[in-house]
Amino acid sequence: MRLPSRPLRPAEFDARLAGGDRRHGAFLYRPSCPSCAACEAIRIPVQEFAFTKSHRRVWNKARRALRVEVGQPIADARRLSLYEKHKRERSLMGSSSEPLDLKGYEGFLVERCCPSFELRYFDGDTLVGVAITDRGHDALSAVYCFWDPEYASLSLGTFSILEQIRFSRELGFTHLYLGLFIEENAHMRYKARFRPHERLIDGQWRRFERQSAQQRNPVE
Repeated sequence: MRLPSRPLRPAEFDARLAGGDRRHGAFLYRPSCPSCAACEAIRIPVQEFAFTKSHRRVWNKARRALRVEVGQPIADARRLSLYEKHKRERSLMGSSSEPLDLKGYEGFLVERCCPSFELRYFDGDTLVGVAITDRGHDALSAVYCFWDPEYASLSLGTFSILEQIRFSRELGFTHLYLGLFIEENAHMRYKARFRPHERLIDGQWRRFERQSAQQRNPVE
């Protein structure tokens, strides 16, 4: 991990994202394993992205059920409890991972080296989801999203990406970065379903177009 000597300007942060960097708290990192190339940075060219019927169903259902707010990232007991519930019930970090305290949550999701905000999802006055998002000059970067597993029927992970795409387009941005794609990891594989997308492979961004109906439903 690398700690920038000062907060990054939006255009500087864009350059880091384009080079494959991710953010963890105030640090930047880039996977680099000599014997493995499974981790690929992935991004969506948002101005070219078209919502499918499935995407619209997810977005409309969640938008009818929830209120969405945008604000600065916050560390508090309510967010920490929701984060731990999501991690525990979905086993995202493995059963042996230690729970975070408020200081750990703040270090992970609130401390930062670039502009950042959180999308907040409310059912009435109840906070049911949070999506931490970084902002560059021409791109957004989805850092981390967690939600109450009791609201799984709203597909809040997919909804968050769709909200970030919509937000990026309204800002006139070019890309939404989704972090890392790992083909063999079930929790990261879903990112490839958003097409067109681009993945950083051998130092070059390679484009993956939308699949045709024939590709999705091959005829035997």
